[in-house]
Amino acid sequence: MVCELRREFKFPIKKLLTLAKLSKSTYYYWKARFERPKKDEEIEQTMLAIRQEHANAGYRPMVELLKQRGFHVNHKKVQRLMKKLGLRVNSFWRKSRKYNSYKGNVGTIAKNKLQRRFNTSVAHQKITTDTTELKYYDNGIQKKAYLNPFLDLFNNEIVSFEISKRPDYQAISTALDKALEVTSDCPYRRTFHSDQGWAYQMSHYVSKLREHQSFQSMSRKGNCLDNAVMENFFGLLKQEIYYGRVFNSYQELSQTITNWIHYYNTKRIKKKLNWLSPVQFRLTSQK
Repeated sequence: MVCELRREFKFPIKKLLTLAKLSKSTYYYWKARFERPKKDEEIEQTMLAIRQEHANAGYRPMVELLKQRGFHVNHKKVQRLMKKLGLRVNSFWRKSRKYNSYKGNVGTIAKNKLQRRFNTSVAHQKITTDTTELKYYDNGIQKKAYLNPFLDLFNNEIVSFEISKRPDYQAISTALDKALEVTSDCPYRRTFHSDQGWAYQMSHYVSKLREHQSFQSMSRKGNCLDNAVMENFFGLLKQEIYYGRVFNSYQELSQTITNWIHYYNTKRIKKKLNWLSPVQFRLTSQK
């Protein structure tokens, strides 16, 4: 304020300081403080740019993403700057009825070959799948859609997926064909894991795996922990793009899921993967 009065009325600084009851040293201290450049401005601008690309990046991924751009910043400082910039993670948790495709024994029940051994050092060796239900509106009427992904336990990459308006076998079969094609480069016999849903018991599904010399594995009845990695993937997807949002058409929901899975595979970094995305981790490990 003293500086503004001095510029506007051209009063002597000594007279202004007397009127404001400020010491000369205090005046010059704050003058220098306000005129110095913001040392964190470049970091803050970079963080804002990162948030545009990674809408749900918390402080841990933010530290690594800054490091990739040449900024080595302590995680406590990143937390402080994120709070200052209002970069809160706008995601939601909500419990909803879990989709259940179990209809009893309608075909072949396979043994649980994975036994919760979800880790593997070989790409495309262990694949897991499941189906989840999502809702959208069509002319004000609530309807359902179904996502059928196949996930590689080597790097948690989604190797194929299909979205359908009905819980039919055709979508699962199409996704399976794509997964078998993508993982055909595996030098070892593959294992495809699922729950005991009716579609995975069908003779066509079982024979397709046998045709490609792949093992079939199933979770125990009513035990979601036997397929925990797939359940975790569904939780991430719904937390980041589904909960707290209303979809007004099947096309909007389908496109949102498709875009997010592409982001998840190619850009969403994970600590488990040495702060790389699933695709980056796979390509790095193949070198």
